[in-house]
Amino acid sequence: MFIVESYTLAIVFCMITMLCWGSWANTQKLVKDNWRFELFYWDYVIGIFLFSLLGAFTLGSFGDGGRSFLTDLAQADSRNIGSAFLGGIVFNLANILLTAAIASAGMAVAFPIGIGLALVIGVLINYILLAKGDPVLLFSGVGLVTLAIILNALAYGKLKSGDEKQSVTKWIVISIIAGVLMSTFYPFVAAGMDLENFVAPMAGKMTPYTAFVVFAAGILVSNLLFNSYLMAKPLEGEPISYREYFSGALKIHWVGILGGAIWGLGNLFNLIAAGKAGPAISYGLGQGATLVAALWGVVIWKEFKGGGAAVNRLIVWMFIAFLSGLGLIIIAGE
Repeated sequence: MFIVESYTLAIVFCMITMLCWGSWANTQKLVKDNWRFELFYWDYVIGIFLFSLLGAFTLGSFGDGGRSFLTDLAQADSRNIGSAFLGGIVFNLANILLTAAIASAGMAVAFPIGIGLALVIGVLINYILLAKGDPVLLFSGVGLVTLAIILNALAYGKLKSGDEKQSVTKWIVISIIAGVLMSTFYPFVAAGMDLENFVAPMAGKMTPYTAFVVFAAGILVSNLLFNSYLMAKPLEGEPISYREYFSGALKIHWVGILGGAIWGLGNLFNLIAAGKAGPAISYGLGQGATLVAALWGVVIWKEFKGGGAAVNRLIVWMFIAFLSGLGLIIIAGE
Protein backbone atom coordinates (compact mmCIF):
# COMPACT_ATOMS: atom_id res chain seq x y z
CA MET A 1 0.00 0.00 0.00
CA PHE A 2 1.04 3.63 -0.39
CA ILE A 3 2.69 5.05 2.77
CA VAL A 4 3.75 8.63 3.52
CA GLU A 5 7.44 8.60 4.48
CA SER A 6 8.20 12.31 5.16
CA TYR A 7 6.76 15.05 7.37
CA THR A 8 6.74 17.48 4.43
CA LEU A 9 4.57 15.15 2.33
CA ALA A 10 2.33 14.57 5.35
CA ILE A 11 1.76 18.33 5.59
CA VAL A 12 0.98 18.49 1.85
CA PHE A 13 -1.59 15.72 2.33
CA CYS A 14 -3.09 17.62 5.28
CA MET A 15 -3.35 20.73 3.10
CA ILE A 16 -5.22 18.70 0.47
CA THR A 17 -7.49 17.48 3.27
CA MET A 18 -8.09 21.10 4.25
CA LEU A 19 -9.10 22.01 0.69
CA CYS A 20 -11.37 18.98 0.31
CA TRP A 21 -13.08 19.28 3.70
CA GLY A 22 -13.56 23.01 3.15
CA SER A 23 -14.94 22.68 -0.38
CA TRP A 24 -17.35 19.72 -0.43
CA ALA A 25 -20.22 21.86 0.88
CA ASN A 26 -20.18 23.83 -2.38
CA THR A 27 -21.92 20.85 -3.96
CA GLN A 28 -24.76 21.24 -1.46
CA LYS A 29 -24.95 24.96 -2.20
CA LEU A 30 -25.22 24.21 -5.93
CA VAL A 31 -28.47 22.25 -5.53
CA LYS A 32 -29.98 23.83 -2.40
CA ASP A 33 -32.65 25.81 -4.28
CA ASN A 34 -34.12 22.65 -5.84
CA TRP A 35 -33.03 19.86 -3.50
CA ARG A 36 -33.50 19.67 0.27
CA PHE A 37 -30.35 19.01 2.30
CA GLU A 38 -31.83 15.75 3.65
CA LEU A 39 -32.11 14.42 0.07
CA PHE A 40 -28.63 15.68 -0.85
CA TYR A 41 -27.21 13.94 2.20
CA TRP A 42 -28.16 10.44 1.01
CA ASP A 43 -26.01 10.85 -2.10
CA TYR A 44 -23.22 12.50 -0.10
CA VAL A 45 -22.96 9.50 2.23
CA ILE A 46 -23.02 7.07 -0.71
CA GLY A 47 -20.18 9.09 -2.26
CA ILE A 48 -18.06 8.76 0.89
CA PHE A 49 -18.54 4.98 1.05
CA LEU A 50 -17.82 4.42 -2.65
CA PHE A 51 -14.65 6.52 -2.45
CA SER A 52 -13.45 4.59 0.61
CA LEU A 53 -13.70 1.36 -1.41
CA LEU A 54 -11.91 2.98 -4.35
CA GLY A 55 -9.03 4.05 -2.09
CA ALA A 56 -8.84 0.62 -0.41
CA PHE A 57 -8.63 -1.34 -3.67
CA THR A 58 -6.11 1.03 -5.28
CA LEU A 59 -3.66 2.86 -2.99
CA GLY A 60 -4.54 0.51 -0.15
CA SER A 61 -3.75 -2.66 -2.11
CA PHE A 62 -0.91 -1.79 -4.51
CA GLY A 63 2.79 -1.91 -3.62
CA ASP A 64 4.89 -3.93 -1.17
CA GLY A 65 4.56 -1.80 1.98
CA GLY A 66 2.09 -2.68 4.72
CA ARG A 67 -0.84 -5.08 4.34
CA SER A 68 -3.23 -4.99 1.38
CA PHE A 69 -6.85 -4.07 2.11
CA LEU A 70 -8.50 -7.52 2.08
CA THR A 71 -5.63 -9.12 4.01
CA ASP A 72 -5.74 -6.32 6.55
CA LEU A 73 -9.52 -6.51 6.96
CA ALA A 74 -9.39 -10.29 7.49
CA GLN A 75 -6.92 -10.02 10.39
CA ALA A 76 -8.43 -6.93 12.07
CA ASP A 77 -9.57 -7.33 15.68
CA SER A 78 -13.32 -6.90 16.24
CA ARG A 79 -12.67 -4.21 18.87
CA ASN A 80 -10.70 -2.12 16.39
CA ILE A 81 -13.34 -2.61 13.71
CA GLY A 82 -16.01 -1.61 16.22
CA SER A 83 -14.07 1.49 17.21
CA ALA A 84 -13.76 2.75 13.60
CA PHE A 85 -17.42 1.88 12.91
CA LEU A 86 -18.49 3.86 16.00
CA GLY A 87 -16.38 6.75 14.76
CA GLY A 88 -18.48 6.74 11.57
CA ILE A 89 -21.71 6.87 13.57
CA VAL A 90 -20.50 9.80 15.69
CA PHE A 91 -19.21 11.65 12.63
CA ASN A 92 -22.47 11.15 10.77
CA LEU A 93 -24.59 12.60 13.56
CA ALA A 94 -22.28 15.62 13.73
CA ASN A 95 -22.06 16.10 9.99
CA ILE A 96 -25.77 15.86 9.29
CA LEU A 97 -26.36 18.67 11.80
CA LEU A 98 -23.53 20.67 10.22
CA THR A 99 -25.03 20.18 6.74
CA ALA A 100 -28.38 21.43 8.02
CA ALA A 101 -26.66 24.53 9.41
CA ILE A 102 -24.81 25.09 6.13
CA ALA A 103 -28.09 24.88 4.21
CA SER A 104 -29.75 27.51 6.41
CA ALA A 105 -26.98 29.72 7.82
CA GLY A 106 -24.29 29.36 5.13
CA MET A 107 -20.75 28.02 4.84
CA ALA A 108 -19.14 31.14 6.28
CA VAL A 109 -21.07 30.66 9.52
CA ALA A 110 -21.57 26.92 10.10
CA PHE A 111 -17.97 25.97 9.29
CA PRO A 112 -16.09 28.50 11.44
CA ILE A 113 -18.32 27.82 14.44
CA GLY A 114 -18.91 24.07 14.06
CA ILE A 115 -15.65 22.86 12.52
CA GLY A 116 -13.58 25.51 14.29
CA LEU A 117 -14.86 24.21 17.61
CA ALA A 118 -14.23 20.65 16.46
CA LEU A 119 -10.64 21.64 15.67
CA VAL A 120 -10.08 23.09 19.14
CA ILE A 121 -11.53 20.16 21.09
CA GLY A 122 -10.26 17.53 18.63
CA VAL A 123 -6.64 18.70 18.81
CA LEU A 124 -6.77 18.45 22.61
CA ILE A 125 -8.20 14.93 22.48
CA ASN A 126 -5.83 13.71 19.79
CA TYR A 127 -2.78 15.19 21.54
CA ILE A 128 -3.71 13.22 24.64
CA LEU A 129 -4.05 10.12 22.42
CA LEU A 130 -0.56 10.58 20.91
CA ALA A 131 1.59 13.53 22.02
CA LYS A 132 3.42 14.67 18.89
CA GLY A 133 4.46 18.29 18.37
CA ASP A 134 5.46 21.28 20.52
CA PRO A 135 2.58 21.76 23.00
CA VAL A 136 3.16 25.51 23.47
CA LEU A 137 3.00 26.26 19.74
CA LEU A 138 0.20 23.75 19.17
CA PHE A 139 -2.10 25.13 21.84
CA SER A 140 -1.23 28.74 21.01
CA GLY A 141 -2.47 27.96 17.51
CA VAL A 142 -5.61 26.41 18.96
CA GLY A 143 -6.16 29.59 21.02
CA LEU A 144 -6.04 31.75 17.90
CA VAL A 145 -8.51 29.46 16.15
CA THR A 146 -10.82 29.83 19.16
CA LEU A 147 -10.59 33.61 18.80
CA ALA A 148 -11.50 33.30 15.12
CA ILE A 149 -14.63 31.29 16.02
CA ILE A 150 -15.76 34.02 18.44
CA LEU A 151 -15.16 36.76 15.85
CA ASN A 152 -17.19 34.83 13.26
CA ALA A 153 -20.13 34.36 15.63
CA LEU A 154 -20.06 38.09 16.47
CA ALA A 155 -20.04 39.01 12.77
CA TYR A 156 -22.99 36.73 12.01
CA GLY A 157 -24.90 38.17 14.97
CA LYS A 158 -24.38 41.71 13.68
CA LEU A 159 -25.52 40.70 10.21
CA LYS A 160 -29.00 39.79 11.44
CA SER A 161 -31.57 41.91 13.22
CA GLY A 162 -35.12 41.86 14.58
CA ASP A 163 -36.98 38.58 14.15
CA GLU A 164 -33.93 37.00 12.51
CA LYS A 165 -32.07 36.97 15.87
CA GLN A 166 -33.94 33.85 17.00
CA SER A 167 -32.87 32.03 13.82
CA VAL A 168 -29.28 33.19 14.38
CA THR A 169 -29.25 31.67 17.86
CA LYS A 170 -30.80 28.42 16.62
CA TRP A 171 -28.19 27.78 13.92
CA ILE A 172 -25.28 28.87 16.08
CA VAL A 173 -26.41 26.37 18.75
CA ILE A 174 -26.80 23.59 16.14
CA SER A 175 -23.33 24.41 14.77
CA ILE A 176 -21.88 24.23 18.29
CA ILE A 177 -23.51 20.83 18.92
CA ALA A 178 -22.18 19.61 15.56
CA GLY A 179 -18.70 20.87 16.45
CA VAL A 180 -18.61 19.15 19.84
CA LEU A 181 -19.69 15.85 18.27
CA MET A 182 -17.31 16.29 15.34
CA SER A 183 -14.36 16.68 17.70
CA THR A 184 -14.86 13.18 19.12
CA PHE A 185 -15.04 10.95 16.02
CA TYR A 186 -11.35 10.97 15.02
CA PRO A 187 -9.96 9.20 18.12
CA PHE A 188 -12.31 6.27 17.50
CA VAL A 189 -10.88 5.84 13.99
CA ALA A 190 -7.28 6.45 15.11
CA ALA A 191 -7.63 3.89 17.92
CA GLY A 192 -8.29 1.19 15.33
CA MET A 193 -4.99 1.90 13.53
CA ASP A 194 -1.35 1.40 14.46
CA LEU A 195 -0.27 5.04 14.16
CA GLU A 196 3.33 4.24 14.99
CA ASN A 197 3.90 1.78 12.15
CA PHE A 198 1.94 1.66 8.89
CA VAL A 199 4.65 -0.48 7.21
CA ALA A 200 4.19 -3.41 9.63
CA PRO A 201 1.08 -2.64 11.68
CA MET A 202 0.47 -4.45 14.95
CA ALA A 203 -1.62 -7.61 14.61
CA GLY A 204 -5.31 -6.81 14.95
CA LYS A 205 -4.84 -3.12 14.08
CA MET A 206 -5.89 -1.69 10.70
CA THR A 207 -4.17 0.33 8.01
CA PRO A 208 -5.68 3.78 7.24
CA TYR A 209 -7.35 2.36 4.12
CA THR A 210 -9.18 -0.39 5.97
CA ALA A 211 -10.10 1.92 8.84
CA PHE A 212 -11.62 4.36 6.35
CA VAL A 213 -13.83 1.66 4.79
CA VAL A 214 -15.10 0.54 8.21
CA PHE A 215 -15.61 4.18 9.23
CA ALA A 216 -17.55 4.88 6.00
CA ALA A 217 -19.70 1.79 6.63
CA GLY A 218 -20.61 3.26 10.02
CA ILE A 219 -21.68 6.47 8.29
CA LEU A 220 -23.76 4.60 5.71
CA VAL A 221 -25.56 2.33 8.18
CA SER A 222 -26.28 5.06 10.75
CA ASN A 223 -27.67 7.31 8.02
CA LEU A 224 -30.63 4.95 7.70
CA LEU A 225 -31.62 6.08 11.20
CA PHE A 226 -30.43 9.69 11.40
CA ASN A 227 -31.51 10.94 7.99
CA SER A 228 -34.79 9.02 8.00
CA TYR A 229 -35.63 10.74 11.29
CA LEU A 230 -34.77 14.19 9.92
CA MET A 231 -36.88 13.57 6.83
CA ALA A 232 -39.87 12.83 9.07
CA LYS A 233 -39.09 15.57 11.62
CA PRO A 234 -36.93 18.18 9.83
CA LEU A 235 -35.14 20.97 11.65
CA GLU A 236 -36.72 23.38 9.17
CA GLY A 237 -39.51 23.02 6.61
CA GLU A 238 -42.08 20.31 5.94
CA PRO A 239 -41.50 16.53 6.21
CA ILE A 240 -40.34 14.86 3.00
CA SER A 241 -40.61 11.31 1.65
CA TYR A 242 -38.29 8.78 0.01
CA ARG A 243 -40.39 9.15 -3.14
CA GLU A 244 -38.97 12.66 -3.57
CA TYR A 245 -35.44 11.29 -3.38
CA PHE A 246 -36.00 8.65 -6.06
CA SER A 247 -37.75 11.16 -8.33
CA GLY A 248 -34.70 13.44 -8.38
CA ALA A 249 -32.78 13.98 -11.62
CA LEU A 250 -29.66 11.86 -12.12
CA LYS A 251 -27.43 14.94 -12.40
CA ILE A 252 -28.58 16.12 -8.96
CA HIS A 253 -27.72 12.73 -7.45
CA TRP A 254 -24.26 12.91 -9.03
CA VAL A 255 -23.63 16.29 -7.42
CA GLY A 256 -24.21 14.76 -3.97
CA ILE A 257 -22.02 11.75 -4.74
CA LEU A 258 -19.28 14.14 -5.93
CA GLY A 259 -19.55 16.03 -2.63
CA GLY A 260 -19.04 12.79 -0.70
CA ALA A 261 -16.09 11.79 -2.88
CA ILE A 262 -14.41 15.17 -2.30
CA TRP A 263 -14.79 14.79 1.47
CA GLY A 264 -13.62 11.17 1.22
CA LEU A 265 -10.43 12.14 -0.62
CA GLY A 266 -9.64 14.59 2.17
CA ASN A 267 -10.32 12.01 4.87
CA LEU A 268 -8.18 9.33 3.22
CA PHE A 269 -5.22 11.69 2.84
CA ASN A 270 -5.65 12.81 6.45
CA LEU A 271 -5.52 9.26 7.79
CA ILE A 272 -2.50 8.43 5.63
CA ALA A 273 -0.69 11.54 6.92
CA ALA A 274 -1.50 10.83 10.59
CA GLY A 275 1.24 8.23 10.89
CA LYS A 276 3.97 10.77 10.13
CA ALA A 277 2.49 14.02 11.46
CA GLY A 278 0.65 12.59 14.47
CA PRO A 279 -3.15 12.62 14.90
CA ALA A 280 -3.32 16.02 16.66
CA ILE A 281 -1.51 17.92 13.90
CA SER A 282 -3.07 15.88 11.08
CA TYR A 283 -6.57 16.42 12.43
CA GLY A 284 -5.93 20.06 13.36
CA LEU A 285 -4.66 21.01 9.91
CA GLY A 286 -7.44 19.07 8.22
CA GLN A 287 -10.01 20.99 10.21
CA GLY A 288 -8.37 24.16 8.95
CA ALA A 289 -11.01 23.51 6.29
CA THR A 290 -12.91 26.11 8.28
CA LEU A 291 -10.77 28.79 6.65
CA VAL A 292 -11.35 27.41 3.15
CA ALA A 293 -15.12 27.15 3.68
CA ALA A 294 -15.28 30.67 5.10
CA LEU A 295 -13.46 31.97 2.00
CA TRP A 296 -15.97 30.22 -0.25
CA GLY A 297 -18.85 31.65 1.78
CA VAL A 298 -17.54 35.21 1.90
CA VAL A 299 -15.96 35.57 -1.56
CA ILE A 300 -18.06 33.31 -3.81
CA TRP A 301 -21.46 32.99 -2.11
CA LYS A 302 -21.46 36.55 -0.63
CA GLU A 303 -22.94 35.33 2.67
CA PHE A 304 -21.88 38.49 4.55
CA LYS A 305 -22.89 40.92 1.81
CA GLY A 306 -24.38 44.15 3.18
CA GLY A 307 -22.95 43.65 6.65
CA GLY A 308 -21.24 47.04 6.75
CA ALA A 309 -17.79 48.13 7.91
CA ALA A 310 -18.06 46.63 11.41
CA VAL A 311 -18.92 43.16 10.08
CA ASN A 312 -16.19 43.36 7.44
CA ARG A 313 -13.58 44.21 10.09
CA LEU A 314 -14.61 41.22 12.18
CA ILE A 315 -14.35 38.93 9.14
CA VAL A 316 -10.86 40.23 8.29
CA TRP A 317 -9.65 39.66 11.86
CA MET A 318 -11.26 36.22 11.80
CA PHE A 319 -9.17 35.25 8.77
CA ILE A 320 -6.00 36.68 10.34
CA ALA A 321 -6.58 34.69 13.54
CA PHE A 322 -7.29 31.49 11.60
CA LEU A 323 -4.20 31.83 9.39
CA SER A 324 -1.97 32.60 12.36
CA GLY A 325 -3.37 29.68 14.34
CA LEU A 326 -2.92 27.21 11.48
CA GLY A 327 0.64 28.47 10.95
CA LEU A 328 1.52 27.74 14.58
CA ILE A 329 -0.02 24.25 14.33
CA ILE A 330 2.19 23.49 11.30
CA ILE A 331 5.35 24.79 13.02
CA ALA A 332 4.49 22.80 16.16
CA GLY A 333 5.06 19.51 14.38
CA GLU A 334 8.42 20.29 12.79
